[in-house]
Amino acid sequence: MTQLEFLRRRQALLAQMVPGSAALIFAAPEATRSADSEYPYRQSSDFWYFTGFNEPEAVLVLIKSDDTHNHSVLFNRVRDKTAEIWFGRRLGQEAAPQKLGVDRALAFPEIDEHLYQLLNGLDAVYHAQGEYAYADTILFAALDKLRKGSRQNLKAPATLTDWRPIVHEMRLFKSAEEIDVLRRAGEISALAHTRAMQVCRPGMFEYQLEGEIQHEFNRHGARFPSYNTIVGAGENGCILHYTENESEMRAGDLVLIDAGCEYKGYAGDITRTFPVSGKFTPAQREIYDIVLASLERALELFRPGTSIQEVTGEVVRIMVSGLVKLGILQGDVDELIAQSAHRAFFMHGLSHWLGLDVHDVGVYGQDRSRELAPGMVLTVEPGLYIAPDADVPEQYRGIGIRIEDDIVITDSGNENLTASVVKKADEIEALMAKARA
Repeated sequence: MTQLEFLRRRQALLAQMVPGSAALIFAAPEATRSADSEYPYRQSSDFWYFTGFNEPEAVLVLIKSDDTHNHSVLFNRVRDKTAEIWFGRRLGQEAAPQKLGVDRALAFPEIDEHLYQLLNGLDAVYHAQGEYAYADTILFAALDKLRKGSRQNLKAPATLTDWRPIVHEMRLFKSAEEIDVLRRAGEISALAHTRAMQVCRPGMFEYQLEGEIQHEFNRHGARFPSYNTIVGAGENGCILHYTENESEMRAGDLVLIDAGCEYKGYAGDITRTFPVSGKFTPAQREIYDIVLASLERALELFRPGTSIQEVTGEVVRIMVSGLVKLGILQGDVDELIAQSAHRAFFMHGLSHWLGLDVHDVGVYGQDRSRELAPGMVLTVEPGLYIAPDADVPEQYRGIGIRIEDDIVITDSGNENLTASVVKKADEIEALMAKARA
């Protein structure tokens, strides 16, 4: 992302703030893994959205004096030679304005001395109360000082407003720069899924495929996954968020992989399901083709003016019709749909927003009825999961299949950001056979 992109976002937020106000956006705190060991630091998506700055102990303050005057202040960690030898480089105050495009930077340890002065005399403060305890403590201490300082001509803002509804609506609509990054995240994620198909063999363990996927992410510049990788072989594929990844993969089983990289802060999110041995059984192929037909129809339907709810209705009809033909469901298709009979086998949503978070922010509308518009990015992920103890013909028990792509809504339809990894059954078998030749 360019500095101009972050500046544009800050200006867009300022434009929606009332005159005489300030918005405070706090960095995520570090998270302890165990004892004195931390997880790799991952910045708050909202803070990153406005700064591109990946250090903790930081606050962005946007101040709107009136409709024509505003300025930005960053509180961040001070340079510290000893700390930087042990734990890594810090940007500091001197370099921050040029590097991040803020008007000035102040030392985070001195925030209690400066924040109340920045807020003095303003009418409103925008703050995500309850997100981080340390942030609430800092802000409320400043407001308390202002409220008790009338004799020193101090005046506290009268209004406290949550900025999240404003910011999350902004994040829902991706810019051209964001779509470029999401496109690359999709490409890298697709390469990892292709690699998994090529190296998969009976007798491998699920975690070994996970390692191959992570290797491919890293090889292309994406150090981390955007969520915990799911590698579920056999009956494990029927567990929606299975992450143990500890079982041996057997010939005759399917393996469901739900994995995506995080690239420059943005998430990829792909699911592919394929046979461990390289060849679908007839029963697996029958279920697979229903899910694939559902995905392909959804990709045809997603466009501006439709909704996730509308497309889901079409997908459910394809699924129920297919399950009736296989004898997994019995009855009239319309009646089964009215009874939500599919929920026993397709129990999650068809789509979710995608962006800086894998389940990205933004309002869906009641029952996901929000009208889609260009710039929205979402997943398309139909699946069928037939429990091992389901009352269905035996050959279908224990089959779990999901196929997922990521799309951006365009002016005329959608662009599939993850189409470069195969998903037709014949193409999967051909890819796996070639890798074993």
